Amino acid sequence: MIRIMVVDDHAIVRSGLMMLLNGRQGMEVVGEAADGDEAIALAGALRPDVVLMDLSMPHGKDGLTAAAELKKSLPDTNVLILTMHDDEGYLFRAIQSGASGYILKSAPHEELLSAIRHVAEGQAYLYPSATKRLMGDYLDKLKHGEHAGTYESLSDREKEILAKVAQGYSNKEIAEQLVISVKTVESHKSNLMEKLELRTRPDLVKFAMKKGLLTFD
Repeated sequence: MIRIMVVDDHAIVRSGLMMLLNGRQGMEVVGEAADGDEAIALAGALRPDVVLMDLSMPHGKDGLTAAAELKKSLPDTNVLILTMHDDEGYLFRAIQSGASGYILKSAPHEELLSAIRHVAEGQAYLYPSATKRLMGDYLDKLKHGEHAGTYESLSDREKEILAKVAQGYSNKEIAEQLVISVKTVESHKSNLMEKLELRTRPDLVKFAMKKGLLTFD
């Protein structure tokens, strides 16, 4: 059962999301909050698997600030940003805050449910059609940016696994695609993250974006 907390300053939006999510097998909304401060306090008590977080809330902490604080205090709780902001600045700030995913409120219900399942499993989720359009020019500018030398020190297999992890594939899925063991995937993943001095999946996703390694169909 995926335990979810919904955070949005609009009561009608929260009610709609709770109706949608509670009606799905394997999902349960365990709490709701109207602002970042309330979300942080409630999450500390409820310890949800996923916090579905709005960005813009006029009272208390905004979604990005709350997401960053939640990841520090509750590292096992994954934050999925659900917002109307179709903007690359917010997207990258969300990743920097430690959020595991970013999806637009205009997305179909099935996309939202898929995003929740992804982040609940510890995978990254970026809304495909939005990120493909938002990141084109930005990736070109960042492609030869920081950590260039460090990236070149990775083996071909490590680079391959880096891209697949950043795209949201689980260790098991990567193992199946590359016809290697899960233990080998885990070993490569550990080595590459140590070489790149990265600690979390959002850090890895951000790095992969800067290197132009993410592709969206």
